[in-house]
Amino acid sequence: MSSEKTELLKSFGTNMAIILVVSNIIGSGVFKKVAPMSEGLLSPNLVILAWVLAGIITLFGVLSIAEVGTMFPHSGGAYSWLEQMYGQKISFFYGWSCFTVIQSATIASIAFVFAGALNTFVPLPQFSDEISQIAIGPLRPFENIGAKIASILLIVFLSVVNARGAKNAGILSQIFTWIIVICIIGIIIFGLTSSVGAFQNISNVSAQYPPADFSRFHGLGFFMVMVIAMRNAFWGYEGWISLGYIGAEIQHPEKSIPKALISGILIVIGIYVCINFTYLYVMPLDELLAKVNADENNIAAVVVVDKLFGNGGAYIVSAMILISTFGCTNATVLTASRIYYAMAQKKLFFPKAAILDPVRKTPVNSLIYQCIWASILVLSGSFDMLTDLLIFAAFIFYGITVYGVIVLRKKKAHLDRPYKVIGYPIVPMIFVIFCVILVVVSFLETPLQSLIGICLILSGLPFYLKWSKSKAVAESQSMQ
Repeated sequence: MSSEKTELLKSFGTNMAIILVVSNIIGSGVFKKVAPMSEGLLSPNLVILAWVLAGIITLFGVLSIAEVGTMFPHSGGAYSWLEQMYGQKISFFYGWSCFTVIQSATIASIAFVFAGALNTFVPLPQFSDEISQIAIGPLRPFENIGAKIASILLIVFLSVVNARGAKNAGILSQIFTWIIVICIIGIIIFGLTSSVGAFQNISNVSAQYPPADFSRFHGLGFFMVMVIAMRNAFWGYEGWISLGYIGAEIQHPEKSIPKALISGILIVIGIYVCINFTYLYVMPLDELLAKVNADENNIAAVVVVDKLFGNGGAYIVSAMILISTFGCTNATVLTASRIYYAMAQKKLFFPKAAILDPVRKTPVNSLIYQCIWASILVLSGSFDMLTDLLIFAAFIFYGITVYGVIVLRKKKAHLDRPYKVIGYPIVPMIFVIFCVILVVVSFLETPLQSLIGICLILSGLPFYLKWSKSKAVAESQSMQ
């Protein structure tokens, strides 16, 4: 049982923490989301505005959680913070939601995008149409089987890498993050200096502008369309809260956590705004949409790079997607596994998840549970729905967590705060209000997916009742 008493190693300094923030965020959204955002807004300037606004809102969230991150630099991040803010029950449902959909679905979805990019270079095997169409309820587990197997193999491989040592996994993220950032900067420089693009492309709206949805909901159409566009951008920014999950493994957390969070998100905002500006500078919006919509497998970044470099665009962007999704999946596997480790330590998850490897001091069993469930989600094939679900569920808890900064200012005013959120209480309240707006708009726009998200959150209730009862009995016996 000694392995249960070991502690996680403090493996990450400030620079590595910044790398982990960036690598947790930059995945597939930077290459794909400009298309649905453009289709909804039909204006290059509005698309850029949506990326900027989503970045600012995310920055407000980062500024807020940096305060609690330095107060409670524990494994599990928001799971641990929510227990301090509201008690055991709310923190459990957050952790359970991360396991059932928020983090596991992120791993599954990004790994599947990796497999799609791999298919560009190595054609993946497929079953016959008869087998592919076999359905189990709404799911088709045998459809696109080659990509699903590749996704699962990636998840298994990265889980093994992380089980063998957090520092090695961090170095892996560092290598892949530097590569993808340099590649993106290269496209930005080449695109903005190329004779192919023009500033006129940025100022010209679509021939279909304004979108019909602008007139919906009694004049609130523009507002709702912008929020939906920002929801797409938030998939690109997803992962901004993940550094808190490894708070116990960060050296000098009182200084490193705020610096890494703020520096990391500012780097990502700069990259996202510049690369999306480049897409729309190189290719007029209507031409971009026509190219993307010509084939459901087309990716916005591919058609833009094709215009810049010729027909090699698919290979260039696919290689970049391989790099970014590999790094993002690795960083998410690393950080998210700490949530379930922290839950199990509190006796509110499968007990074996609390056991660390006695030599490497990694949460190996937590990584195994996460690997199994993420692989099951891959086989479900419901990737588009999963990304919608995870954003909906995540922003419920993001709003609750950031509001908890205000709760703790009153509830635990005596505690030392190595870092205090800038612009308190306005900055956290703006973030909370936007979370409420996003959840409401998402529910109105996609009520079925939203209800499924709520059901997944509440699916933890029987587990909570079982584990909390066992925990209470154990605590009662230990006091006797």
